[in-house]
Amino acid sequence: MTLPPKVLFGAAYYHEYQPSPRLETDLDLMVEAGFSVIRVGESVWSTWEPEEGRLDLEWLAPVLDGAHERGLSVILGTPTYAVPMWLARRYPEIAGERRTGERSGWGARQEANFTHAAFRFHAERVVRAVVARYADHPAVIGYQVDNEPGNEIFHNHDVFERFVDELRETYGDVETLNREWGLTYWSHRLSTWADLWTPDNNAQPQYDLAWRRFQASLTTELIEWQADLVRTLARPEQFVMTCLSYDRPALEDDAVGAVLDVTAGNPYYRVQDHLAVPATGDPEQKWFTTGTWAMYRTADRMYSTRQEPFLVTETAAASIWGSNLNEAPYDGQLRQAAWALVARGAQMVEYWHWHTLHYGTETYWGGVLPHSQQPGRIYEQVAELGAELAAAGPVVAGAVPEADLGIVYDNASKWAMAFQPPLGDDTEPLPRSYEMIVDAYYRGAFEAGLQVRVVHPRHLFDRPAAEVAAELPTLVVAGFYVTTDAQLDWLDAYAEAGGHLVLGIRTGYADTEARARLDVKPSRLTEAAGVMYDEFSNLQVRLPVVAPTGSSFVVPEGATAGRWVDGLKVVGDAEPLLEYVHPHFGRWPAVTSAARGAGRVTYVGTLLDPTTTGSLLRWATPARAAGEWSDAAAAHPSVTVSGATLTDGRTVRYVHNWSWETVSFVAPRDVSDAVDGRALAAGETLELGAWDVRVLVEG
Repeated sequence: MTLPPKVLFGAAYYHEYQPSPRLETDLDLMVEAGFSVIRVGESVWSTWEPEEGRLDLEWLAPVLDGAHERGLSVILGTPTYAVPMWLARRYPEIAGERRTGERSGWGARQEANFTHAAFRFHAERVVRAVVARYADHPAVIGYQVDNEPGNEIFHNHDVFERFVDELRETYGDVETLNREWGLTYWSHRLSTWADLWTPDNNAQPQYDLAWRRFQASLTTELIEWQADLVRTLARPEQFVMTCLSYDRPALEDDAVGAVLDVTAGNPYYRVQDHLAVPATGDPEQKWFTTGTWAMYRTADRMYSTRQEPFLVTETAAASIWGSNLNEAPYDGQLRQAAWALVARGAQMVEYWHWHTLHYGTETYWGGVLPHSQQPGRIYEQVAELGAELAAAGPVVAGAVPEADLGIVYDNASKWAMAFQPPLGDDTEPLPRSYEMIVDAYYRGAFEAGLQVRVVHPRHLFDRPAAEVAAELPTLVVAGFYVTTDAQLDWLDAYAEAGGHLVLGIRTGYADTEARARLDVKPSRLTEAAGVMYDEFSNLQVRLPVVAPTGSSFVVPEGATAGRWVDGLKVVGDAEPLLEYVHPHFGRWPAVTSAARGAGRVTYVGTLLDPTTTGSLLRWATPARAAGEWSDAAAAHPSVTVSGATLTDGRTVRYVHNWSWETVSFVAPRDVSDAVDGRALAAGETLELGAWDVRVLVEG
């Protein structure tokens, strides 16, 4: 499998949804807009198979033929996420259950229990038929299996019984399970496997974590099963992927990525003033993001799935989701967002979708063309971007994004904290506590001009600690709640080898069963960090923090801490860097730092404001990959600079101005514009207009 040596550009295209035939017109407009790829076919099982066993495979041929005639590549989707109504009617037993014994109704999508044998039989038949029909079509470069998997957590009896079987395989006998899960509590001890209660009213965190892991494994199994099925029919050079929506409850993205050829995902983001830098406020992040920093975070998470460049299968051309969220981008913002995604590793940018639908749930999800189907402002903006990607795409394709520091992302800790959230608003728990902890560091890094590499445990702990320390000189490990002894020891070894380990709240607190560890916290890292704690508290107000006398950290004016306090006690040579201004919490340092071997361990016992977090990470990461570019942009709060290493070894700089104001600064190095080829010598003025971006290659 090989990806084309360019940045693919296009949209999802559903000619079958068009109210009137216009295939030739649509394809010609796509070519004029600089498209190189379309995605087709993934949502219409009932069109592929109108009745059980009666397949209609020819309706798509004109689309693929027309695309090929115009030089457009095609990604062909399998339609298994949206089952036909005849299948639901004739095989009602395949319905998923969100509660035990209560079948989900039909009328949306992803309602089917995809582990059921009847579903698998019919899904395999349609997948084989579709792929076999078009595998040899010269336009098809790859396949998307299913769509945004992991949307449901199934409570069906057969799923539950399989869960019990897997527990029996893992633990061997009920006495072992009783011990490992602590089921003496509330008289939950099992005398036989038949005693295990269903998950609907479960209150035990050990059970819930096992249940979430199991549900995610079912999603991975579905995708691997389909991918292997497609590979038996596909050409060797064709890739297999699925498109990931990273907020799905039954998704372990790095596990799914491991069974596919390339990562693909759907980074939706709010536009207009939500993309202004600096950001204001602290809005809740959802399946779509709010804030430029959060859009970059999603892109870095997509790169993290396989630690390699990725495809954007869906992103916003205009408004997203419901009829009440009508936010079309300002002029220039589509260019900005697309180049931001490319800067962090995107090798394809596809919009969802080509034409705005005239009916159905997503009537007001804006496509490249509006309801009138006449090219308008959005089409013109897309076409401008298409011309730029056609010119610069071959230069930047396959580039590896720079990273100043790493941030660990752990799905198991996320699931555990969703069940027992450490953060809350007064007495109300916040199920997204894990994301809030990790996002605090990502946002701080972004606003400090630092570039981040997000890493999963599977991509980290099998590598030598010294190798990672050389590659990522600073590693943020916050909220890493569900851990093994070996992982915690590896973190110590990372610092010993010269890395700067930044530990955050809840790291090392629980073991792999989400049981609180017996030793003082941070478990197995107290000696390395030079601090320990056995008390912690939620905060309902923000507290001022200041640098104590002699601190080596210069604290920004107005620095605050919020949400949480670990009651840190210095037990070694740790230096307090920040302390709370408070009559009670002031007895404990907020942040400490200690030398460890050739490196350092900094412990952050709270959640700092973004500016202070960024300052702390800049202090922990004195050398930045963007170097003089970061210094040049620093005087302009709305400007960001990111970089990547091209396949030929040169460096590309993506310079964004996220504001209405024109910005000028002096270029620190000789560069050439990857879009228009113009040269800019070091010392010349670089100008960016409102909502503007430049792609500049050094050397």
